[in-house]
Amino acid sequence: MSIGEPRERWCRLKGNLLFLMKNKSSEASEVVILERCWVVEFKSKTDVSIILKFQSGEPDLYIEAASKPDCEAWAVALGEANSEGLRNKIQQLRRLIMEIKEERASEEAHQFLPSSQVDSLGEPQFTSIQRIANEPKLEFSLACKGLVAATRDRKLNTFIQVSVVHPAEHILTRYSSTEIVEGTRDPLFLTGVTFPPEYPIYEETKIKLTVYDVKDKSQDTVRTSVLPDHKEPRADVGRSFLGCATFRVGDLVKSKEQQLTLTLRTSDGGKTVGTIEVNLVKMGEFEDGEMDHITTDAQDQKFLCFLPLKSCSCGFLSATCAHNTENLERMTDRRAKEECALVRECTAPEGLSGKDNLPSLNAVLKNPICKLYRFPTSDNKWMRIREQMAETTLSFHVPKELINLHIKEDMRRNQELKDLGELAPHWDNMRKSVIAHCDQMLSMYQDTLAELGKHTGSSFKSSCSKGEKTLEFIPINLHLQRMHVHSPRLKDALYDVITVGAPAAHFQGFKNGGLRKLLSKFEAERRNTGYQCIYYSPENTAKAKEVLSNINHLQPLISSHADLLLNSASQHSPDSLKNSLKMLSEKTELFVHAFKDQLVRSALLALYTARPGCVLKKPAVPRSSAEESDDLKHQDHSSQIKRQDSIPHHSEYDEEEWDRVWANVGKSLNCVIAMVDRLLEKDNSSKTKEGESDPSAADCKVLHAGGDWYEQLYPLVITLKDCMGEVVTRAKQSMAFVLLQELACGLPQCLMLTLRRDIVFSQALAGLVCGFIIKLHTSLHDQGFLQQLHTVGLLVQYEGLLSTYSEEAGMLEDMAVGISDLQKVMFKVIEAKSEDFLPIITGRREHYVIEVQLPAKMFELLPQEIKEGKLLRMYPVLFNVGINEQQTLAERFGDTTLQENINQENLELLKEYYNLFTEKMPPDCLPHFQEQNDLKGLLENLHQNIQAKRRKNVEIMWLAATICRKLNGVRFTCCKSAKDRTSMSVTLEQCSILRDEHQLHKDFFIRALDCMRSRQTQGALNESDDPETGCLTDNKPTSRHFYPVALLLVSSHLLVVWLILSLALLLAKYQ
Repeated sequence: MSIGEPRERWCRLKGNLLFLMKNKSSEASEVVILERCWVVEFKSKTDVSIILKFQSGEPDLYIEAASKPDCEAWAVALGEANSEGLRNKIQQLRRLIMEIKEERASEEAHQFLPSSQVDSLGEPQFTSIQRIANEPKLEFSLACKGLVAATRDRKLNTFIQVSVVHPAEHILTRYSSTEIVEGTRDPLFLTGVTFPPEYPIYEETKIKLTVYDVKDKSQDTVRTSVLPDHKEPRADVGRSFLGCATFRVGDLVKSKEQQLTLTLRTSDGGKTVGTIEVNLVKMGEFEDGEMDHITTDAQDQKFLCFLPLKSCSCGFLSATCAHNTENLERMTDRRAKEECALVRECTAPEGLSGKDNLPSLNAVLKNPICKLYRFPTSDNKWMRIREQMAETTLSFHVPKELINLHIKEDMRRNQELKDLGELAPHWDNMRKSVIAHCDQMLSMYQDTLAELGKHTGSSFKSSCSKGEKTLEFIPINLHLQRMHVHSPRLKDALYDVITVGAPAAHFQGFKNGGLRKLLSKFEAERRNTGYQCIYYSPENTAKAKEVLSNINHLQPLISSHADLLLNSASQHSPDSLKNSLKMLSEKTELFVHAFKDQLVRSALLALYTARPGCVLKKPAVPRSSAEESDDLKHQDHSSQIKRQDSIPHHSEYDEEEWDRVWANVGKSLNCVIAMVDRLLEKDNSSKTKEGESDPSAADCKVLHAGGDWYEQLYPLVITLKDCMGEVVTRAKQSMAFVLLQELACGLPQCLMLTLRRDIVFSQALAGLVCGFIIKLHTSLHDQGFLQQLHTVGLLVQYEGLLSTYSEEAGMLEDMAVGISDLQKVMFKVIEAKSEDFLPIITGRREHYVIEVQLPAKMFELLPQEIKEGKLLRMYPVLFNVGINEQQTLAERFGDTTLQENINQENLELLKEYYNLFTEKMPPDCLPHFQEQNDLKGLLENLHQNIQAKRRKNVEIMWLAATICRKLNGVRFTCCKSAKDRTSMSVTLEQCSILRDEHQLHKDFFIRALDCMRSRQTQGALNESDDPETGCLTDNKPTSRHFYPVALLLVSSHLLVVWLILSLALLLAKYQ
């Protein structure tokens, strides 16, 4: 039953009514109408359960049968009794009748394949289509002529539905559809059809083109929701069937003119209703003809626009492929249903060959989909646009790598806290409390990593999962959006935008704001904390973490170089000895410099006072950094170094003891250097005297005394290691004590803020890594960009579309901090040693290094500086402009200070990057295919727009994006879920680029924009089938999908009236 424990009932099925009776002879106690529902049957051998789910949102009906055969029989009966099932069966029979008539009427129909196409095992063999590597198997454009309307006065509003008949299965599969062209009987469709390289299409494959006339546009009845292969959509009263035609792929590919003219006939095959032209498309060739026809009729042909559905997260989406359509949730945020792999544009037109570039890019891209358009230019030529979108495996790979690093870092910190030694009772209790809380957080990180390791299926997180705890580290809807433009007179160009939901901790919520507010509030409270602990500023705690990181990094390196020095001494190799000494000296100097900070000294004193029964010999007077800089004086002598105790004890502690211990490392190194110099000098003098015929006995004694280098260096190297170990022990304990204070002063808020910051940073980093890898692949032959990359760094511009009202204000605060934290990330390009090209992440909080792997052929194209491992800096900037209805409320009645402050702060960062760019780079490094606008003028214009503080000033977005593209930057577009607002922004940007950079015909700007945003061309979902809403309803009005235009046009007076009436109704309700 629907709720509670199962109750025994007798069931009787009559038509589409299910009667439930308490016993076999009693009357029905309940009646269930099997309308718009479906059956879920469990496939296990032992389970005899059936669940009935209803699209109306009613509770599920749970049914158990007596046995497995009964369960299967009831599942079939209930499925057939469903009115939708009956309707689909009727439609399927109608389709089969129509196909049979077409087969009989067509001279090219073959019931059996020729014997030459059958292998020895009896399996049919099909002819593959010849194509260029990594290009789509088949692309074609469509146009109709002479369409016949039902009445003479009617103007047709037509679109074409494309279906595929697979030769092996003989099943009709709906693939895609064009946009709707309104008001003409000779429509020319701008949306083409493309089949990806992996799609199973052959010369024997048949393609069916069905032309529909849209009658009732206001009800948005042109819906082509994705259905399984064996189902047919319900008949819509708002559209009518005009005609259809079928052709074999081989006929189109082998035709001399690469064009087919097909006759459109009615379903019975008797009446001709017009013709349809199919033109084979190749991106490298230009299409001539019909341009005059399009230009002259542009004003007469109206275009019916359907704005993106809530389920569509971008505006340029692939034609829908119904091949493998099991996962409806994938359609929600993938913008269309496409399980098969599609073409990837991996390189710029002058880039590497597909064979060299594709494997490494395939490692990070997954399930791309594409769409083909043709638009006219201002000089009456055609340009072709291929839009592509791809998921990325980095959505899960980067967070998992990051969480693993967090676990290791936290385990190391917990161990360092335990190694602090004996503490006074107050401090010891504090340490126990901190370790207990840290262990809980560590366990949570480990559980999250384990859950992510179990994840299978989609490689991205859909927006409906943004509140799931196990996926809170995963970015929302992270996709690559690419537009490949092929113009007749201009150079081909690629435009990439990374779309992703705003990095934010959705599971934790925004009741108290986001990170920006929470961190500021926490720091203010910590200054005035009531805990009995020592306050260290965020700068000091960051310094403590840096010191600990340097210790863990440098100590093993120094030990390794010391061993290499002894090995060179044992081999009596002067050159190797010099090189080993040089490396040892460099690393030891870095090691000594890492502790040249007042923080270490003051922390040692604080740690000593936390010991049981501490006694100070001298008063603790903090010393200035100027005094400290004169402490270490290197002396060139080889006197014996006296070691100190590892931990200061009670009255034995001397404040200046640390300086002596610290200086001993430098003195030990000087002893090693002096000994090596002496050995090399004696070796040179002995070689000089070997030329004399009769060496003296004294010379022999000198050679004998200096002969064994290893024995003379070994004690000095051991002393150096011991002194270094002494410094490491004390420094680790002192810095761990500083971290103890940081954690103790803010439990548990400190750990929760760290968790929130880790979540937001993980989402932001996954997008950044994706953007960097894509940009590097597409610019491998751009020497100017590569020089800019290692000389200046990479500009990363985020376009935010969040409002400053309610929860989105908290999301914006999270996003601002997460993007700012990306400044701590450095990239390094390395040569891949295996077939695994996924990036490697190393480092700690506050400092990460991302190692991007490239195949050998691609790696050789890099400048020497990058190949030698130079770290590459990132310059992330965020500009946000809220554009939805909530921003209207914020501007009228709320506060937009947050947005203004973020834009102003990031403008300064952008100016800093520009100044650095102009200092180090020549002006010819800017993209050649764009006009060399004055970047300084653009920056000044951006500054003026930010200072103007106008409402919904989208000019800020356009200026920031233009500056980013001209500075070879990476573009990101973000809103709450990377769907509606993101799609509107990206499609507008694309069409603006086509107009400004590629001479898109001015009369076709709106039509191109509508075409890219058209729900019909995306193989759109019915709103009634929108899984994003969580329930299924029928025939909902679609006006709410016209983006926030309706509310944006509401005047302030009407808005105030609406608010007053709402308040009055609310008060009346509770009186």
